[in-house]
Amino acid sequence: MTLEHATYCDQILRQSAELRSHLAGADLTATVPTCPEWTLRDLAVHVGGTHRWSTEIVRTEATAPFPPDKVPGAGGPDGDDPAALDAWLAEGAENCAAVLRAAGPDLPVWSWAGPATSVFWARRMTHETLVHRADAAGAVGAAYTVPAAVGADALDEWFDVLTFARAFRASEAKLGEPGQSLHLHAKDAGVEWFIELDDKAFTWHRADAKAHEKATVAVHGPLADVLRVVFRRLPATTPAVEILGEAAVLDTWLAATSF
Repeated sequence: MTLEHATYCDQILRQSAELRSHLAGADLTATVPTCPEWTLRDLAVHVGGTHRWSTEIVRTEATAPFPPDKVPGAGGPDGDDPAALDAWLAEGAENCAAVLRAAGPDLPVWSWAGPATSVFWARRMTHETLVHRADAAGAVGAAYTVPAAVGADALDEWFDVLTFARAFRASEAKLGEPGQSLHLHAKDAGVEWFIELDDKAFTWHRADAKAHEKATVAVHGPLADVLRVVFRRLPATTPAVEILGEAAVLDTWLAATSF
């Protein structure tokens, strides 16, 4: 974990505000290309509902899974008024950040992966919002940028989540072949990752540019684009991203790590 609890709380508000800016004036019935089962309104309700769910987990100091159907207001506002949806999104983010700030980072609460404390939810809601903001930005043709430290932590968290998930789900798809590896380089942020593959497992670490670790495939580009490729929000063939080495290894990884 590379960010402070207070920073995550700030980012829940910031990322939510930017998501709302993408939705402002948009056709909320439009399909989201990267989540084709959702309209833009569905996407907004998912994010706002998740904010409310995590808020209840922390507020009640839950020690077991909190039933999503018991979360007040999680289904979104009544009717199709865009202003009501915007206000509902803002309210959910504000309450989420406020409850997490009051709890601090170390309150023991249930989580489905990683530390069973409130900071898990602060981090999770930051990156849940950040990644779904990419969905909204792509759907409306808006620019997508991320603060360097936040975007880098989003990838760290993703690898943490994948490590946890694969430890408990033996039927996962094959990641690759033993000895294969991936190198991710967010050039504008000066951050790199090195991933070593086995057929069912992997290890990862932040890479040191001076180490010159050689990988089977390397992905170079701006942080926002590398992040979206890893989360399958952009194709790996996007012009701003350079793929060096065996592209099929990246394809297999992306297919096997899609939730």
